[in-house]
Amino acid sequence: RSGRSAALRARMEERLLGARFRYLNQQLYTGSSRDAARLFRDDPAAFHLYHRGFERQVRRWPERPVQRIVRYLRRRPASLVVADFGCGDCTLAASVRNQVHCFDLVPLSPRVTVCDMAKVPLAAESVDVAVFCLALMGTNLQEILGEANRVLKLGGTLMVAEVASRFEDTHAFLKAMTQLGFRTVSK
Repeated sequence: RSGRSAALRARMEERLLGARFRYLNQQLYTGSSRDAARLFRDDPAAFHLYHRGFERQVRRWPERPVQRIVRYLRRRPASLVVADFGCGDCTLAASVRNQVHCFDLVPLSPRVTVCDMAKVPLAAESVDVAVFCLALMGTNLQEILGEANRVLKLGGTLMVAEVASRFEDTHAFLKAMTQLGFRTVSK
């Protein structure tokens, strides 16, 4: 009897975690990066809960997008400097030889610099590669992508890995990227 009770409790906890993750995800996509910073500053436990839900979801995917970015960087010179916007647990930094600046709203790792993705503490034109791996969130995308553009060296690479459903119109997003000064190399 207690085994069935424990199983039921575990299923209910999983459902609650899933519901809370969906709620937080909605908040992150429909508010600005400043709103997200405030949300997690006021409730740090929410960030950890969000990442637990995120990990559960990503485990079911056939491939983790961060692994594609790791493969790309491993084929490039280790001297390239990388900025990882919304780095989470710093998987990218732990997987490559490159210097990786890790930015997120809450530190899941000592490597993380806590900041708003629209205002990272890097000098202009100081990185070769800027990465948004499942982290292009917020209503102020133009400001966030403008910040990536600011820190990228001339001719640098912006890598965005995002689920297609994130964008109402992928073509419009790519057009907007062109207007920000980026050129699409591959999609």
